[in-house]
Amino acid sequence: MRNIKWIFCVFLLGVSGLWVAEHPDFWAQDNIILVRNQVLQLTGLTAISLMSLIMILATRPKWLEPYLGGLDKTYRLHKWLGIAALVMAVTHWLWVEGPKWLKGLGLLNVSRPPRPSQEGWDALQKFLMSQRHLAEDIGEWSFYIAAALMVVALVKLVPYRWFAKTHKFIACAYLALVFHALVLFNYDDWAGPGGVLLALFLAAGAYSAVLVLAGRVGRKATTTATLEKTEYFPAIKSLEITLKVGQNWHGHRAGQFAFITFDEQEGAHPFTIASPWDEGDRRLKVLVKALGDYTRTLPSHLTSGTRARIEGPYGAFTFDATGTRQVWVSGGIGITPFLARLKELAHLPEGQRQNIDLYHSIPVEDEKLSARLKLLAQQAGVRLHIIIDGRDDLLTGERLRRDVADWKTASFWFCGPRNFGAALYRDLTGHGLPSAHFHQELFEFR
Repeated sequence: MRNIKWIFCVFLLGVSGLWVAEHPDFWAQDNIILVRNQVLQLTGLTAISLMSLIMILATRPKWLEPYLGGLDKTYRLHKWLGIAALVMAVTHWLWVEGPKWLKGLGLLNVSRPPRPSQEGWDALQKFLMSQRHLAEDIGEWSFYIAAALMVVALVKLVPYRWFAKTHKFIACAYLALVFHALVLFNYDDWAGPGGVLLALFLAAGAYSAVLVLAGRVGRKATTTATLEKTEYFPAIKSLEITLKVGQNWHGHRAGQFAFITFDEQEGAHPFTIASPWDEGDRRLKVLVKALGDYTRTLPSHLTSGTRARIEGPYGAFTFDATGTRQVWVSGGIGITPFLARLKELAHLPEGQRQNIDLYHSIPVEDEKLSARLKLLAQQAGVRLHIIIDGRDDLLTGERLRRDVADWKTASFWFCGPRNFGAALYRDLTGHGLPSAHFHQELFEFR
């Protein structure tokens, strides 16, 4: 989380700060219209720069994962950028319309400064000026469309399938806003550092938008798969799916996830992989909990031989940490990445194993899955603690600090409900655990 917080703040402040540094006369104008024009340049530049980075992240670039902490963190940054872009775009729009409203109400009486003479302008500048009205109209309607789609993305009451289908149309609105920015950005500023940086953002963002609209996102990381069998765990309403993957799948690490498409109408959903990779076997498993309309139908719809499309692997929740002492904490379906790692450790010689405690907190117990988990933990040399709601005391940071004598030197790996993880993080780091030692999967993609 620290990396994406730094990137968000540096990007937002860097883009706006660079423009302000290039315009020392900012806010020094003696005419409200001139002030408005300055603010429009600043807010417009910031909004389109944020949207450009959003489009780049929408292509799921694997090369960025190590710097951001995995695709789950990438999507969290994507969400923050979307909120910031929406705020800046609304601010930009209010400065466009606000003076008109005030003037119509008789609250603002100011004349527009005369437009600069076109003497000395080159052909490109004259052409851009001739397109101003078109760019303004396109920008206004694109803003309305993009704002509506962003709100749909943020409001989780909208079903995932509708979100997934409509969200990519933001790319269309973005391309229209690129034209808006190219025409209306202050012509003289293109030659400065801010203008060069904006040109790079627009080029990269436009290329990314075309990839999104063409359906090319993740294409190189996609392969076909065949469903071989399923196993249902009724007590926890979860389905284990075993897939045989094609030759384009080059393996994965325990703790990673993939986007899997069983139904083209529904689209791809992210699922954590519950098995380690075996090149000779070429099978992987996912454990899916019935959390929504789509996942509730999977047990009755999926049959042996079903064809699927799988994209990945993604994620950096891969148990890499200095030292051998680790504490794993899972909540409910969050046990999935730990299942993969347990199976992986079970095949390692005892001398290569780590000193690990696994705390698995669940509302109800599925005896079949618990028996499998206990066997895997025994084979992997991991101490397993199953905590069941109503039977055992709640799992808290205080209990972890009491149970694990060397907790300050351990690395903690958490996968489960966000609030549960946040509470453990606050407690442990508040009592001396370095924040870099707490690893949490942020499995939210909208």
